[in-house]
Amino acid sequence: MICKKIISTITAAAAAVGLFTVSVPVALAGSDNASRKAITSSRSFPKMNTARKDLLKETVSVSSDDSESWGGVESLNVPETKSTAEKKAEEEAKKAEEERKAAEKAAAEAARLQAAEVSRSRASAATSSTSSSSVSNDGAVNAPVSANGAGVVAYASQFQGVPYVYGGTTPSGFDCSGFTQYVYSKFGISLPRIDYQQRVWAQAHGTKVSDPQPGDLMWRSGHVGIYVGNGLMIHAPRPGKSVSIVPVYASFEYYRII
Repeated sequence: MICKKIISTITAAAAAVGLFTVSVPVALAGSDNASRKAITSSRSFPKMNTARKDLLKETVSVSSDDSESWGGVESLNVPETKSTAEKKAEEEAKKAEEERKAAEKAAAEAARLQAAEVSRSRASAATSSTSSSSVSNDGAVNAPVSANGAGVVAYASQFQGVPYVYGGTTPSGFDCSGFTQYVYSKFGISLPRIDYQQRVWAQAHGTKVSDPQPGDLMWRSGHVGIYVGNGLMIHAPRPGKSVSIVPVYASFEYYRII
């Protein structure tokens, strides 16, 4: 009986030793595997995590000096642009100024031509005992002795400022065709009363030209005038205006009738 207990005890002890021997490698193996995983983790992930954390910090953090002044909207250097209305107003003002200068230049040229014609007329009057500067019954100065384009311009220029009057044919008031009819009549040219009839007359008795000279009759549908020279014309424009020298309009035909 005692022997069986001893054998059982020895057997149990041997079994326990065997189990201990088997479990140690397992534990060690487990411990070794855990150690390997920790080493692997500590060598890779922490660095990656740290790098990402620093990168995020760099992207969301901004440092500046409190003493720096960034200015406001009013300090921006933005070029000014003009509105359409402003541009149109400037263009109209520029055009008006150009017309004013052109009219002044034309008036000066007309005055010079007129003075020259008066001088020639006076010289002629000394031998013929007649004065080319005598005043006619309607108060206008008679046409100069020399009937040429320059004479026409010089004579027509003295009527600047005469008001436009619809149907007017005298220095108290002209419409466009009344003005041309009156001026050319002082040079022995009898133009019809209406603008398109004056064109028909010019086609029959004059020459249509493409290189206008001072004194040429100008016609376009509904309007007539007299070419002054240098791209200018003298005419009676429309109601509310007066006889004036202005830059030539487009689409005019030119007829040399003197």
